[in-house]
Amino acid sequence: MGILPLAERLAKEALNRSGVQSRWVDTSVCRLHLYDAPGTGPLPTVVLLHGIGSSALPYAPVLQRLRRRARRVIAAESPGHGWSAAPASAFTPECLATAMHELLDRELDEPAIVVGNSLGGAVAVSYALSSPGRVRALVLASPAGAGMEQAELAELLAVFNLRSRADAHAFFARLYHRVPWFTPLIAGDVVRTFSRETILSFRRSARCDHAFTPEQLGALSMPILLIWGRSDRLMPSANLEYYRRYLPPHAEIEEPEGIGHCPQVDDPRRFAERIAAFAWATRSTASPGVAPPPTSAAPAA
Repeated sequence: MGILPLAERLAKEALNRSGVQSRWVDTSVCRLHLYDAPGTGPLPTVVLLHGIGSSALPYAPVLQRLRRRARRVIAAESPGHGWSAAPASAFTPECLATAMHELLDRELDEPAIVVGNSLGGAVAVSYALSSPGRVRALVLASPAGAGMEQAELAELLAVFNLRSRADAHAFFARLYHRVPWFTPLIAGDVVRTFSRETILSFRRSARCDHAFTPEQLGALSMPILLIWGRSDRLMPSANLEYYRRYLPPHAEIEEPEGIGHCPQVDDPRRFAERIAAFAWATRSTASPGVAPPPTSAAPAA
């Protein structure tokens, strides 16, 4: 067992000991895993969705902070990621959407604040388009799904072609504001992760026509917060401009300093506070006797 799988197992056990339930949900694609955390706050359910090659565990510090603000926090894992089973056939964008939509349809008992990073951001937008009544608001952190030319898409997908520990280090340099200290310890595990058939089949199946159209983005009626860290060196800047141009006028767009592609890793405290502040602002009425979040929950920009 490599260092990364061991760390994930220990982190899962630590979450379970803190009262976070680890559960599996059967979908038509495969069996999916999620962390279900009961909260003590007045805010609605928050859903956390991760990107390709990742899992729900990098969200753990955000999840624990949001438990104090929300009634419930769900961190779901995509097919073939984390503790979820791999799909029986190729892992495609259509397969991902089907699996995650089914999971959220079964789990959500109220309109939720849906938070998605990278590919998880594309899943969040897709779910908001298909089930707008179940999404109270969207928080998108460097989301995938912007319109791209074929050459641009091929260049982006090539970034995930990791063949060596040096490739893993270069990938993390694109991903984070600062390369984490533990990168040399897990570099080999990261290379193996991105060499799995689940990831390879997704890269082979991704096409330009999977992108959201301007009409789709413009149709999103719920509150939207788009966070695109100034240190994001993974996604092309043109993708941010695509979202800036086609999201509806009510969308809030922030470009915080000190944040890369994954705010849940670069600054989980600030990211959790921004989610909580935005979630509070989307409430139509405050519950009697409930005070708003502390003033430390300031915008991330």
